Order: sequence, then structure tokens, then C-alpha cells
Amino acid sequence: MNLPSAYEQEMKELLGTELEAYKKSLDLPVMQGLRVNSAKITCEEFEAVSPFSMEKVPWIPNGYFLKEEERASRHPYYYAGLYYIQEPSAMTPASRLPVEPGDYVLDLCAAPGGKATELGSRLGGEGLLFANDISSSRAKALLKNLEMAGIPNIYVTSEDPEVLERNFSGFFDKVLIDAPCSGEGMFHREPRMMEYWKERGPEAYVPIQKKLILQGAGMLRGGGMLLYSTCTFSRKEDEEVIEYLLQNMPDMRLKEILPYEGFAKGAGLEKCVRIFPHRMPGEGHFLALLEKSQKTGEDSGRDRRRPGKRKPQKMPDCVEEFLSLLACPIDRERLKLDRDRLYLLPIREEMPKLRYLRTGLYLGDLKKNRFEPSQALAMALKPEAFVSCIRLEPEDVRAVKYLKGETLDVSDLPVTKQKGWQLICVKDYPLGFGKLAGGVLKNKYYAGWRWQ
Repeated sequence: MNLPSAYEQEMKELLGTELEAYKKSLDLPVMQGLRVNSAKITCEEFEAVSPFSMEKVPWIPNGYFLKEEERASRHPYYYAGLYYIQEPSAMTPASRLPVEPGDYVLDLCAAPGGKATELGSRLGGEGLLFANDISSSRAKALLKNLEMAGIPNIYVTSEDPEVLERNFSGFFDKVLIDAPCSGEGMFHREPRMMEYWKERGPEAYVPIQKKLILQGAGMLRGGGMLLYSTCTFSRKEDEEVIEYLLQNMPDMRLKEILPYEGFAKGAGLEKCVRIFPHRMPGEGHFLALLEKSQKTGEDSGRDRRRPGKRKPQKMPDCVEEFLSLLACPIDRERLKLDRDRLYLLPIREEMPKLRYLRTGLYLGDLKKNRFEPSQALAMALKPEAFVSCIRLEPEDVRAVKYLKGETLDVSDLPVTKQKGWQLICVKDYPLGFGKLAGGVLKNKYYAGWRWQ
């Protein structure tokens, strides 16, 4: 691979005698990977049902290498949200931010959702995940991936981080910033990135990165943690951005990152981590974990409250009728009927007015005198949480037909209710809703997600 001469010189200064090993690694096959969605299935359960040839990613608890020829996006389990297709080194940032159930988590540059879906799954439905991307089109892809993963406690926005900082000073327990960068770690996978690099190299991104990291740190509560990452090798975009933060916010300090034998130390900041493709399988990444000091007497953030607590709304009869089909508890103070759309908010308190794509779990729509449940609700449920389910085997052609939006004959399958709403599953993993009458299932799979 012919690298840009200026880039090769920078890498020589960074790697020294390892430069040739790095260059040779760029001629190796591209690594494919998937990350199991632990909110839906354990790794042991997935290994038992997986049709793919896989090998564990040793530094990611739920990560796997895939053979290059595997088409993991063309399987019903993908549509059930059991895994996310992700390059192995890109799995690392979310795995090293210590998110716990109940945390308030911000992913500031979240699209398309590879890191946000992992952060959301580790919340276990408690607390909230605030996922933002300034690009509206990319934020739509982010929303789809979060809903496919079955993450219920989300706010998804497409806002300038400056707006978020004004509204959420000291609000979040954990912040992840996978910053836009010159993408040097992408040269192997996407050689065309080298042309973009020549036009728009590290210098173009540094001002954006420095601004983002200050904004992210400003939204972090005392005692909270921030993880900054890039998929580039430039010290200007990596260690120098961290040094800039430490100079401007003395209440931030670097933390050790959970180690792995293949990780390289940061250049001048040894607590940072560099992933190089000649040292371990993966395209490359940079990570830095930081903690904000907590002032004496400062609230831990667990009991924070925003002004404007909501009042419970009275729900129409058709909504009450549908909610009776759910065998899971619903906090009625978090139900919000906005025009004809029903949501289950992550928290009871009102949030500021922003450019939201989603506020919580989208439950469904009022249509005249009936209620139609949403695709997002189906993906967030477990089979035992709904009154009646239809289970299809992944080898059953009806699984793909359902994903294509076709009407199905399911008269041979056991059901609890012989008519009305059904949760359609591949084995025990929901795909969507359908409506049953006389052994025929009317397909309600969301058209925008259909198998093409």
C-alpha cells in the first residue's frame, strides 16, 4: 500500500523501527467482527445458536472475529438485534468506559451507534443514554441501531454540542467522545481515506476535537468519567488534545485503562492507549480515560433532578387496552402522549427543548380509536412480557418472509391468543409485531427496516 509521504514520515517518527511491521500489516486481510448485544443474549447463549465461524476477541468480553466471507447482516438474528457488526478495535472505547446500570450517559458523537448500543446495553434499562450526532441523517441511522438493539431508555438528538453544554452542565455520570478525526486508522479498510487525508489532514480536525473535549468535560458531574477516542494515529489529534484538556480543566485527571497485552502506551502520556494493527488484530484506535474531581459537599449526581416534574397523563381506552397485553411493569408517570404518539420516558422529569429524534421508548400510535404498537417496542420486549408470541426457527423460510413484510400462514404454530396482536420472534428473540386472524398473520414489520 502506497502511503502519503507526509503521513509515512509522521508514522516513522511515532513508530521508529516498527514502521515496516506497520506497513506490512496494511497488506493483511481486513478484520471483520461482531459484538454480542448482552442486553438480549449472553455470549454463551449466542455461541450455542450462532451459525457463523467465529473466534473470540481477547480484549473485548462480548466481541468476536468473523471470517471475511461471513454475511452476518443477512440473518434473522441480525434483525433481532442480537449483535452489532463492528471492527474489533472500534469495540474498545465503549468497553473501557465503566458504565453501570442507573448511570446518566452521554455519547456526544454517537452515529452510527456502534459504541452507543454497547453503552445502552450495559445500562440494563436503568438510568438514561443520551445519544447525539450533529448530522441529522447520521442521527437517523443511530436511532435505528439503538432501537434495533432494544435500548429503551434513550434520548436521541441532532444538536450542536454547544447547545447541549448550555443545557446539561454537570449532568452526566459518564461521557464518551469518539471524535471526528482524519481517520488514519481507516486507511487499511478504506484506502480512499488517504485522498481525503491529503485534502483534510489532522490540522483540520484539531480545533473541533479540542472544542468537543472541553464541552464533554463541562457536561460531566464531579466524580464522573470521560472517555475520548479517535481512529487516527496523529499525536496532534490524540495526546495533544488530552494535554489541552488537562491544561484548561485542572479538575480532570487521566485514569488507567483496563489493560491488554497488545495495547501500546500513549506517546508522552503513558496512561493513554494506542492500538496499532501490527501489534494486535484490528485497524487502530486511540483511547484516553479521564475522571473529574468531586468538590467537597458536591452531589454525587445520583439524586439530581431537573425542574419541571411531569404530571401523569390520562390515557385513552385503546391505549389502556393495549397496555393490558404487557406483562411487564410500566411506570405510568413516565408515559407521555405527544399528539398521537405514545412514549415511555427514561426519567419522570422534563428535559429541555432540543432537536429530538426520540424521547424514550416509542410505544406506538393512536389511529382513530385504535392503538398500533411500534417496532421499537417489539425490539425492547422479551417474549414473556407479551400476552401472545409466535416463534419461528431461523431456518424457517417464514422468518425471512416476515422480515420482507409478507403475510404468513402460521396455522401450524402454537399461540396463546388465536386472534389479535402477536409478538413475532426468531426463537426467543423478538423481530416485530403482527396481527393474527384465522391462522393468517397480517404483517406489521416496520417497512423502513425490511429485508431487501
